[in-house]
Amino acid sequence: LPLLLLLDLLHPSPEEEKRKHKKKRLVQSPNSYFMDVKCPGCYKITTVFSHAQTVVLCVGCSTVLCQPTGGKARLTEGSLTKSLELDRNIGCYINGIFSLTLTFPFFSR
Repeated sequence: LPLLLLLDLLHPSPEEEKRKHKKKRLVQSPNSYFMDVKCPGCYKITTVFSHAQTVVLCVGCSTVLCQPTGGKARLTEGSLTKSLELDRNIGCYINGIFSLTLTFPFFSR
């Protein structure tokens, strides 16, 4: 008797793959990414790691662009981001679309 699986192991859904641990996916891929952050004050662009563990300041006006949390870095309110996705086939970065972050600033005190 052949056993029927209720779950297709070779063709999982993208939502199911995103929920899995990065090492337990069908094809291993990281959860982190780089993004271009545009300063709301001087409009200079700085590349920031999504899981940055230090405060990232603008190179032009020294305003805080993002602050670390336990996982992903929290962007300041009003900063524009464009995610840079790594194309693994050709090894270069593909520019994403600008999106406006509407998060509240992180207050440490």
